[in-house]
Amino acid sequence: MPLFEFLAGHALAFSLCAGLLGLLIGSFLNVVIYRLPQIMQRDWQAQAREVLELPPAPKAQTFNLVLPNSSCPSCGHEIRPWENIPLISYLFLRGKCSNCKAPIGKRYPLVELACGLLSGYVAWHFGFTWQAGAMLVLAWGLLAMSLIDADHQLLPDVLVLPLLWLGLIVNYFGLFTSLEDALWGAIAGYLSLWSVYWLFKLITGKEGMGYGDFKLLAMLGAWGGWQILPLTILLSSLVGAVLGVIMLRLRGSDAGTPIPFGPYLAIAGWIALLWGDAITGSYLKFAGF
Repeated sequence: MPLFEFLAGHALAFSLCAGLLGLLIGSFLNVVIYRLPQIMQRDWQAQAREVLELPPAPKAQTFNLVLPNSSCPSCGHEIRPWENIPLISYLFLRGKCSNCKAPIGKRYPLVELACGLLSGYVAWHFGFTWQAGAMLVLAWGLLAMSLIDADHQLLPDVLVLPLLWLGLIVNYFGLFTSLEDALWGAIAGYLSLWSVYWLFKLITGKEGMGYGDFKLLAMLGAWGGWQILPLTILLSSLVGAVLGVIMLRLRGSDAGTPIPFGPYLAIAGWIALLWGDAITGSYLKFAGF
């Protein structure tokens, strides 16, 4: 098709189109980040009532990723389509609800902007290839997971597990690594943090991380193979330690305050997938190997 041929031959145009698509996806990710934990909480409550043999809760309004329509949390004003254009609507409304003038959270446009920039860069990095399409899906998933984990210390299986399987599927065709390396990457990713979890628990009697972190590292291993795991663990640990201390100081929290590890794993894994070979090669050269 002429459009595909044009995008394949013009890297800048493809990056701009991917960036615009990323803005739209970012708007939807805001919905996912806000609603998915609530949907899961409602499902857990319903299951608990069933296990405890309690009567079902009164039927509530339909609540999923599509319905009800988005509305202002302050006044309930239903957001109209022209008030929901990524970035543009926020700037046009000057960051305030059109009805009650309550401030709109800055996270919404920042998530849209981050998703747009990440999408544009992925398109520029990989070009008009199947790798770019797959990596776009992964980047969107990692962005949503990171913010959900930051808010609720929760990495939903409904996001992590499909992406784990997708990583194995795309590597069946050798997009990023061989299927054998992807399989062992998933196994080693899960078992490495699982082992750390149980070692820490045996020594201290406390849980140092959640099971979602095991699955997230397994998912990253399924995408990049076992080769990216050492760099991913090293980068996430370093960044997590530094930023964790800074965040605790800024919030005035004590050292016992739980810190979500998922965002650091996601960032480190994404970096390792895109630049892992270059980073490792530079380090080995610097070390004289």
